[in-house]
Amino acid sequence: MPVENILVVDDDLSLRQFLPILLQEDGYQVAAVDCAEAAIVSLDSQWPDLVLTDLNMPGMSGLELLRTLQARAAKEGRDIQVVMITAYGTTESAVEAMKAGAADYVTKPFNNDELRLVVRRALGHKELVAENTRLHAELQDRYQIGKLMGSSTPMRAVIELIHRVKDTRISCLIQGESGTGKEVVARAIHFSGLRAKAPFVTINCGAIPEALVESELFGHKKGSFTGASRDKPGLIAAANGGTLFLDEVAELPPAAQVKLLRFLQERKITPVGAVEELAVDVRILAACNVDLEDEVRQGRFREDLFYRLNVVQLDLPPLRDRGEDVVTLTRHFVARFTAEYGREIGGVAPDAMKRLRMHHFPGNVRELQNIVERAVALCTDTVIRVEDLPQLREGGLAPTEVSAHTFPEEGINLDAELAAAEKQWLVAALEVAGGNKTEAARLLKMSFRSYRYRLAKFDLDADA
Repeated sequence: MPVENILVVDDDLSLRQFLPILLQEDGYQVAAVDCAEAAIVSLDSQWPDLVLTDLNMPGMSGLELLRTLQARAAKEGRDIQVVMITAYGTTESAVEAMKAGAADYVTKPFNNDELRLVVRRALGHKELVAENTRLHAELQDRYQIGKLMGSSTPMRAVIELIHRVKDTRISCLIQGESGTGKEVVARAIHFSGLRAKAPFVTINCGAIPEALVESELFGHKKGSFTGASRDKPGLIAAANGGTLFLDEVAELPPAAQVKLLRFLQERKITPVGAVEELAVDVRILAACNVDLEDEVRQGRFREDLFYRLNVVQLDLPPLRDRGEDVVTLTRHFVARFTAEYGREIGGVAPDAMKRLRMHHFPGNVRELQNIVERAVALCTDTVIRVEDLPQLREGGLAPTEVSAHTFPEEGINLDAELAAAEKQWLVAALEVAGGNKTEAARLLKMSFRSYRYRLAKFDLDADA
């Protein structure tokens, strides 16, 4: 671990001699100068991790030095912590320095152990900030639009729409079956856009007890209900400047729907038990795996809130409709889990890949990810084979087995064969559902909108 550098700035010779001895005992590398101007010059040869400076000095004061250091650190993309040393009775100036961005302050005469603690705490905060910056950069890189897997026509349409909305504050409704990657798309919108450096806050609306939903979203004041022992900011306030992702938004109870609608209209929130409104700048992304428009028709979701959330709608295609994306995603997951598990697996055998491509994937991308992770973990060869895919031994949607022995000499029109099979499944599902299109869509593991589109494609639904 690299040695941390501390710069002492003080016009008092005794402190310039004593502080380096004290801090070097704790393993720090310490330099000392007698004025703020000399401190600024020293930055060209050594950028310190922490500056320990007197507040009142001849020439440039410690407060002026603090502001100069902050400006230079921002310009050069660096991080620096500043601790003020102030004489007893001038703590008001130290508080002013804290407001200006100082990490902490100590008063003269100081206790040696107290000073050591302040220094450790300031340097620990620096490491925390650096780690937070690193993790945020990692998230931003991981969820860039270009990292979305898929070149199929449906996915290209999704990616194009993400490009068009990422830099706006427009509300988006992301719909798709479970496992299609709705949160991944929400993160891509956030981390690829202008709000990338601001918070991304996610809440699963179906996982919070109904009585606590309002408090979680909007916050509450101390004493506003039994158990509210302190003020608590809500998730909307926590996402200020950034994005709030409402997963399973159809599960929001009616009272929370009303308050969310009010927020979307006025961009202000009122915590439970509060009187004053708070202005919040938050972009709302919502997602659900049911047809929210159908929830509106059934009276389970407010129509006005639906239109506020559904300014732009992104329909994520199920994996079975994404063609070659199965191959692309499989290779991606093999590479990822091979690295994670320390295995040497070169790829997927052709017959195993064929089996994957034939599979219906009711769990979509999440199911494929789990299948590949299991195969990588348990594979005893350098290539994943059919026997490593036990979940698929009974799988596949193909109505008949196709082999070289049964292949017609004259060949086939594959598009026509696939279209005929698709039409049969659409009609059969509707018959089983007694004519109920919503139920037929559920039986086929697709969205209501997708089912209506397919019916219309084959002229099977005059109302589509």
